[in-house]
Amino acid sequence: TMALMDNFTTVLRRALNGTFYPVLQRAIGFGSAFEGWTAREQDVVYRVLVPMTAPPGHTFHLERDTDEQRPGRNFRIRVQLECACPREQQGANMLCILHHPEEVRRRTRRPNLLDTLCTGSYLSVRKTARWFCQLVRARWRHLPQSRSWHLVLLPSKRSCKLRLTNDEGSFRVKVLFGVRQGTSDIFVSSRPQGAHTPNTVWPETYAVAETMFFGHVARQAPQDSSHLRCLQLLAGVLARKDFSIYCMKTIVMRLLNTVPLSRWHRRYFVLQLSDILEQLRLSLEAKHLEHFIVGNQRLPREIWLPPEVRTAEPHNLFHGLAQDPAAHSKAMEAYVDL
Repeated sequence: TMALMDNFTTVLRRALNGTFYPVLQRAIGFGSAFEGWTAREQDVVYRVLVPMTAPPGHTFHLERDTDEQRPGRNFRIRVQLECACPREQQGANMLCILHHPEEVRRRTRRPNLLDTLCTGSYLSVRKTARWFCQLVRARWRHLPQSRSWHLVLLPSKRSCKLRLTNDEGSFRVKVLFGVRQGTSDIFVSSRPQGAHTPNTVWPETYAVAETMFFGHVARQAPQDSSHLRCLQLLAGVLARKDFSIYCMKTIVMRLLNTVPLSRWHRRYFVLQLSDILEQLRLSLEAKHLEHFIVGNQRLPREIWLPPEVRTAEPHNLFHGLAQDPAAHSKAMEAYVDL
């Protein structure tokens, strides 16, 4: 899958050379398929994030969304034209996209990013997703995989969903787009946050940092560690329950960060499974489960967080249960069934 995405990125970057569209960086795999705990092989979806940087003559500015009704931390990506004139000679460079946009458009025959993928001054999620899907459809035949795989683009408004099929089987890829926050491992992405995420809102995502955490654990844990097997088993059970797999993953990550990794040896499998379920029970009763990444100052050194994320108050993943007694009762019933 990553070879496919690397080929896609190379081909698409070549096609975009000399344009004022976002510059695509190497795709980053995240989620259960890359962390090693997918419940059932036939259900696997490979999720990847394609980081974007601003094209020449443009800059991206992340602005925090102030609507407190939306869950989590959300941002808008303001696109600004950048002056390319010599110092103290503003307006002297005829190829400055800020001072001479019409001249640049006439000479390059390329519209600037504000004219193509933005709504007002802000990068549009839907326009970006549609543009990427059109690129994939147009350039697929240039990839070596096109000789042995059949590609179908599936409907999606905030991502690019691909299904690839050959004589031996098929798999799906979900491509999200994002902008890195500084030099950290935290991105704003096209992944929706809630049912009606506005077109210019890019929620903050911690998925890449979480996958990096699982990579760190894999390097430090015993060879026959049971943590992935625990999560895989619980994910398979929860797929048939009205329960959040992400909440279970959060509990496992918290235990991995506090319990010595030697205690995850497979001989302790049943014990660790019991510990996970006990932590779930306590969290449900308290109607409180803190996010693993936000506000966590005990992460491995290789995972870089922006200062405002590292010091933020972690949000409660069970906030909805605290607000809705009926939902809390239903969750407790689901726990008993589990």
